[in-house]
Amino acid sequence: MKNFEGTYTVLITPFDESQCFDEARMRSFVDWQIEQGIQGLVPLGSTGEFLSMSDEERHKVAQTVIEQAAGRVPVLVGTGAESTEDVIRYSQDAEKLGADGLLIIPPFYCNPTEDELFEHFRRVGDAVSIPIMIYNNPNAANVDMSPKTVARLSTIDNVLYIKESTLEITRVRDIIRLCGDSITVFGGVLGFESFLAGAKGWIAVGSNVMPAEFAQIYTATEIEKDLDKARKIYQRILPVIDFVFGHRYVSGTKTLLAEMGLSVGAPRSPRLPSPPEDVKWAKDIVNTLGLKS
Repeated sequence: MKNFEGTYTVLITPFDESQCFDEARMRSFVDWQIEQGIQGLVPLGSTGEFLSMSDEERHKVAQTVIEQAAGRVPVLVGTGAESTEDVIRYSQDAEKLGADGLLIIPPFYCNPTEDELFEHFRRVGDAVSIPIMIYNNPNAANVDMSPKTVARLSTIDNVLYIKESTLEITRVRDIIRLCGDSITVFGGVLGFESFLAGAKGWIAVGSNVMPAEFAQIYTATEIEKDLDKARKIYQRILPVIDFVFGHRYVSGTKTLLAEMGLSVGAPRSPRLPSPPEDVKWAKDIVNTLGLKS
C-alpha cells in the first residue's frame, strides 16, 4: 500500500467542441503534469465535473488517467455520489482499474447524521482494499465533518487520509491531535498553511495551471524545510489560487489553461464559460507570471 504525500492535482476534465470527453487531451495533460513534477493526480473530483458525467464517462476518465500515469505518480479517483451503493460501485470499478486510492466526498444532499456517515464510509471501506481519503468540504457537500467526527471515521481500517477543505486552519491541528497516526491530512484551499499546521499533502486546483510551483511548495516545506523559499513560491502562485477560488474553480481553471495555449474545452452546463471580465483577469495573470506554454 502506497504512502501518499505531496501536492496532488485535482484534474480538470478536457472536453472537445461537442462537449464529449477528450481522451487525447487528457493523456497529454497527464503527461504534462507529471513532467512538471506534480506528485499525484486526482481525476473525477469537483474540479473534474464528475457530477456532470455518465457512469460510462466516469469509468473512461478514471481508466485514461490511470493508464497514462502508468504508476509514475499515485492516482486517487474521486468516487463520490449520493447513494452508498453508487459509491461502492464506483470505488470497486476504480480499484479494478488500478487506482492507488479513492477520494470520497460525503453524500451531498441528504445531510447525513454522524451515524449515517460512519455506516456509509464503513460499507465503502469493507467493499474495497485500497486507501480512502475522505473529503471535508461543507460548502459543496452540505456536510461538515468536524475533527471529532473525523476521529471516529479514522477507526475504519482503510480510511487513512482526509482532504480538509474548510478555511479553518485549526481543523488541521485538531484532526492531527485527535487522530494521531491513524489519519494523514491533506489541505484543500489552504495548502501552504495546512503544511505549516502539520498536513503532509495538498489536493490543489491551481496546480492544473502551475504544477511545478505547487509541487515545490510541498518540497520546500516538507523535504527541504526551507520556509523562506516556500513563502516566495507561495507569493508567486497566489494570483492563481485567488482566481480559481469559489465559483471559478472549473471555469477559471479552464480559462487560464486556454490563455496558456493548453485549451481543454469549456465547462459543461449548467456552468458557463468565463465572462469577459474573468477572461481579461486570466490574461493578466498569464502575462504577469509568464505562463504561456
